[in-house]
Amino acid sequence: MSFIPPVTLPGERIQQPSAVLFACTQNAVRSPMAEGILKSLHGTSIFVDSCGLRRGELDPFIIEVMAEIGIDMSQHRPKSFDEMEDDFFDLVVSLSPEAQHRAIEMTRTMACDIEYWPTLDATIIEGNREIRLDAYRQVRDQIRARIEQHFPLHAGPTV
Repeated sequence: MSFIPPVTLPGERIQQPSAVLFACTQNAVRSPMAEGILKSLHGTSIFVDSCGLRRGELDPFIIEVMAEIGIDMSQHRPKSFDEMEDDFFDLVVSLSPEAQHRAIEMTRTMACDIEYWPTLDATIIEGNREIRLDAYRQVRDQIRARIEQHFPLHAGPTV
């Protein structure tokens, strides 16, 4: 499944969602990375949150690889779908197959778009510290590229 970025005409602005939820299995690696990256790019212009099927423990490797790109994840607190305080999102992006199934269930009670971005689970990679960190960097960079394509920054209207 390949991603095709939206096509726009010169001077045309892409309609951005006002609220985005990123979801994965434990809200410990993939979805918090996506949340942090989108917030760093768009600030408060888009409401962004993340959750998991289950609430995991924040992985120390995510703190390290996100700090490499200037994003502090040390205050992230993993949460599950059931712990979500806000339940209105324009877009839910699932980063794991399990989260995709749960997102589809959400559409029974909430009108929103759902996208599935298959993303490696870096926690399954074995090896020494550097090998594992490289896997986390690969996930971070893949998510960042998808976000930059899907949520482009606007230079403003052209005259």
